Amino acid sequence: MSKTLRTIATAICALFLLPLSAQEKADTVYTFRFVSDRDMFYVPYGGNDAELERLMRCVEQYRTDILSGETPLYVDGYSTAGQNEAENIAMSRVRSNRVKSELIVRQKLTEECFITKNHSGSGDYVTVRIVIPAEKDEEARLATERAEQERIAAERAERQRIAAEQAEAERIAREREQARLAAEQARADSLAAEQAKAEAERQSAGKAEDADSYTLSLRANFLRWATLTPDLGIEWRISSSVGIMVNGSWTSWTWQDNARRYALWEVMPEVRWYLGEKKAWYVGAMFKAGEFNYKLSTTGKQGDLMGGGITGGYQLPLTETLSMDFSLGLGYLNADTEKYDVIYGVRVRSGNETKHWVGPINAGVTLVWKIF
Repeated sequence: MSKTLRTIATAICALFLLPLSAQEKADTVYTFRFVSDRDMFYVPYGGNDAELERLMRCVEQYRTDILSGETPLYVDGYSTAGQNEAENIAMSRVRSNRVKSELIVRQKLTEECFITKNHSGSGDYVTVRIVIPAEKDEEARLATERAEQERIAAERAERQRIAAEQAEAERIAREREQARLAAEQARADSLAAEQAKAEAERQSAGKAEDADSYTLSLRANFLRWATLTPDLGIEWRISSSVGIMVNGSWTSWTWQDNARRYALWEVMPEVRWYLGEKKAWYVGAMFKAGEFNYKLSTTGKQGDLMGGGITGGYQLPLTETLSMDFSLGLGYLNADTEKYDVIYGVRVRSGNETKHWVGPINAGVTLVWKIF
């Protein structure tokens, strides 16, 4: 075949192929996103509003061809929200109908304008595909490219949204974990503080139990009893640190047919302040008053005494109810004394004197019986 014939054959083939090329069609796809577990068509969600606007413009452009059935709309629904394939397809069918309803209402289309298929898996979206005539292939291609770019941008935005939600969820989880740990630490600190307080109270109670504390007690001074002078007292503890005490002594002895005599009575009130944790040591203030009459030789003496001073001492616990009190009082005593002789059984005054004494005025080794 010559070169001229080949050229003619090529031209004839081109003329035959040109109409076929003009009849080729290109697809334009519009994608609408759905919330994973919902079947409602949210127009503002995931860029659906922009995608719907683009689809509306395309439908308006080819509305006549669509209504005539020459250019149908291919609707494909997808779902992953169900527990199985049947549930996914049912969800896809509802979603496809939602999208078609928008087109039917807005563009006055009919159900016959659509070719619908529903699928399980792949995602949660609905696609609307329109086959554009080949003579507008370039415009369709550009529109498809724009749609693809917008779809990619929407997917990117969706991924960013999901990543942001995951980051926010992780942040909230971290804050909750930190709050939980802080609450546990606070509870541990509170428990430790309560235990420390309970231990302190227990120790304090133990110390209080160890302290020699009572409310009422009876007392007997063995030193006075050793001189044949009975001595008894009573103490009222108005608190663990303060006590009010009254001691009394009385004796009356005669011998050698009343030629010798020893008689005495004393009353000694005292206020004490107990010191230290165990309340064993104390200081106090006392007052003493009494009368005496003794005749240990041919001349007897009788009179009264009065004085007072400070006391101090230590109280040693023996048992839960008994203690031994060691005390010493220092102060001043005044004694007005009248001397007398006994002549034929009659006291005859022989003079008087007043004595002043500064120094020890009281001493005691006293048994304390704590009544309660």
